[in-house]
Amino acid sequence: MAPPPEIAIPSTSVSEDVGSKPYTLYNITLRLPLRSFVVQKRYSDFARLHNTLVQQVGVPPPEPLPGKHWLKSTVRSPDLARNRQIALEKYLRTIAETPDRRWRDTSAWRAFLNLPSTSTTSSAVSASGMARPAATGAADPQTWLDMYRELKQNLNEARQCLSRRDAASDSGNSTAAAEAGSAASKVLFKAGILVTSLSDGLRKMQESNRLGEGELRRRRDLVSNARMERDGLEKLSTALFTASASGSNPRNGGNSSVSAAAADEKSTLLKSARPTTGRVLGAPLPETAQTRELDNEGVLQLQKQEMASQDQAIDQLADVIRRQKAMGIQMKNEVDAQTEMLAALNGDVDRVNDKLGVAQNRIKKL
Repeated sequence: MAPPPEIAIPSTSVSEDVGSKPYTLYNITLRLPLRSFVVQKRYSDFARLHNTLVQQVGVPPPEPLPGKHWLKSTVRSPDLARNRQIALEKYLRTIAETPDRRWRDTSAWRAFLNLPSTSTTSSAVSASGMARPAATGAADPQTWLDMYRELKQNLNEARQCLSRRDAASDSGNSTAAAEAGSAASKVLFKAGILVTSLSDGLRKMQESNRLGEGELRRRRDLVSNARMERDGLEKLSTALFTASASGSNPRNGGNSSVSAAAADEKSTLLKSARPTTGRVLGAPLPETAQTRELDNEGVLQLQKQEMASQDQAIDQLADVIRRQKAMGIQMKNEVDAQTEMLAALNGDVDRVNDKLGVAQNRIKKL
């Protein structure tokens, strides 16, 4: 039985249909074992789903559907949109995670989330031998980053499985070696599906102009490196298995050059992957944790915010300097006024001294 999908509603958007009244779209992100995608639904779609589930199951779901507001609009009220977004996510997650499967086993639930039916999935896998990935979710920039992180985790897990297989093979534990090799093959299979989905997602983002050319080029490089890493690990898995099965040990008449080449390839591919530094935003400034998850538009917006904060700090500093200048001018004016008053006082003192001299002369004559 397949595990239930991981459901979240991380964001909302407003419809851009020309000629119709705008409404709020809820971006539902689903993560399945082999793929991730995004489904956009409006509140009326949730209401129809709820009514259909009640009709098909006979009882309402364990989580009630949030009520409709007749006097407010989520388009004009961000708080109302946020509260409804949280309530709708809780509604979907409760149905997906409840032990009672009656609601999520209905056709209405699978059609609402664009999930394939059981018969369709089985026929697709049996006909081609592998599941065909869907790149709908990878067309979303943030979901693309989540899928890329999952891909890197799968590659690291495959590398660890191959290391355990080699260690078990060297110690003579064939059972543990076979289990580790099988686990590595499964993880590499998932990684191959993710690589295909990420490539298709980049193509769709380029067609819809959701990312700039520089960011698309950076993500293509990431996918190309991941594809080469995945192909190298798969080649290493099959090559080492063939070498061990054919008896490359010199005691069995194996070729020592093949063993040396396999050892070199193993040491190269099984070493710990060093984290990539990402973009270089301007030498000598490397990409930071704050900009690593942003596309070019996000980095540009962050730069604008930093420049705005710097401009605001400069304006505040200019205000302080202007106030200090005004205080200096006032102090200068005060000093000049005091100097003039002292000069006038000196003049008065001189006049009084002159008058006193005249008076003393008259007194002497009397």
